[in-house]
Amino acid sequence: MKKTFLLYMLCFCLYYVNGQNTNTINIGKIDTITSKILNEQRPLWIHVPEGYAKSIFKNKKYPVVYLLDGDAHFYSVVGMIRQLSTVNGNTVCPEMIVVGIPNTNRMRDLSPTKSSSKSSYSNSLIKNTGGGDQFISFIENELIPYIDSNYATESYRMFIGHSLGGLTVMNTLVHKPELFNSYVAIDPSMWWNNNNLLQKIKTIKFDKRYKNKSLFLGIANTMNEGMDIVNVRKDTTKSTRHIRAILELKSVLENDSLNNLSFKGLYYKDDTHGSVPLIAEYDALRYIFDFHQIKINNKDLIDPNYDSLGKVKAYYTRLSKEFGRDIKPELYYISNLGYKCMELKQFEKAEQFFKYNVANYPEHSYVYDTIGDLYVVIGNKEKAIENFKKSLSLNKNSYAKEKLEKIENE
Repeated sequence: MKKTFLLYMLCFCLYYVNGQNTNTINIGKIDTITSKILNEQRPLWIHVPEGYAKSIFKNKKYPVVYLLDGDAHFYSVVGMIRQLSTVNGNTVCPEMIVVGIPNTNRMRDLSPTKSSSKSSYSNSLIKNTGGGDQFISFIENELIPYIDSNYATESYRMFIGHSLGGLTVMNTLVHKPELFNSYVAIDPSMWWNNNNLLQKIKTIKFDKRYKNKSLFLGIANTMNEGMDIVNVRKDTTKSTRHIRAILELKSVLENDSLNNLSFKGLYYKDDTHGSVPLIAEYDALRYIFDFHQIKINNKDLIDPNYDSLGKVKAYYTRLSKEFGRDIKPELYYISNLGYKCMELKQFEKAEQFFKYNVANYPEHSYVYDTIGDLYVVIGNKEKAIENFKKSLSLNKNSYAKEKLEKIENE
């Protein structure tokens, strides 16, 4: 089922990028930033959600995904987020701005330390390694401020990287955990420089700095034929050092006793180092944004003893906590729940939802229309008139005018 969805999503991406016939549909634009820290021009691939131009006038802001190897993973991540943030009735993740960071010098930027060991890379590449800290400084001091200044961003940020990019994600989590809210490390090169970063991770404490931080770790099957994740740990050959280091990282994080960092690691036995990003990104979004889904069904609404409104309030309390700002429920989402309760003859619950909307949007005429409708149905003419008049006082073109005339002429 998951593979089918991912195949569909990729087809959607290709359609969306290439369009039909001679028309072209774009999923983003190329921006640039001049980096004094790196002493170069850096290209950026930027995607903003559909309707972004209109939403900025409503002061709507979006979380931001910072994506390493941006040119390689941009299409799949954008397509996935677009799909999962627009699922009818129950979105999996929020709409987000995606900032793809293409490489200019990958080995320099994505290696946290200069290699001191023999490597499969050429000597010319090895000499140019170890610029990871400077690259993180660029992200922290130039890129993030630039994006925040030029786009409608909120404070929630996600960092995604694969291979050496995954190593950079882990290096950032260790040294600059405050930079991002969530981290996605996909088959990270933890073997780099004799497991240098891995050894450091084994000695640190995931203290209060990691509270409300999330990490998803995706692990590909890079073992020799005939091996499994149990016996590969005993192997000592160079060919398995990659997966051995990642499995050791997984064990360290699973045994963390402080439990501040929210962590999940998944092994994909049917995926290689090259194929794992797509499926790991999908699972990461579902894991990290597990708080983003709310399910209120008819069974909940029809049960008079079930606190449906309490469930909704608890959901938005957590949503506000995760995003670090006060988030009010969508006006029309709450009104729809109210009308659903009316259909189910749960009038007390309907009143609770409509009053909740009034409390959240006291200057919006529609909330008084909806609760007025309820009072008409239950026969409370006095309160119906009161709320329709309130709606009209806020919006002279409100449908409440016709409703008010009808009820007063009865």
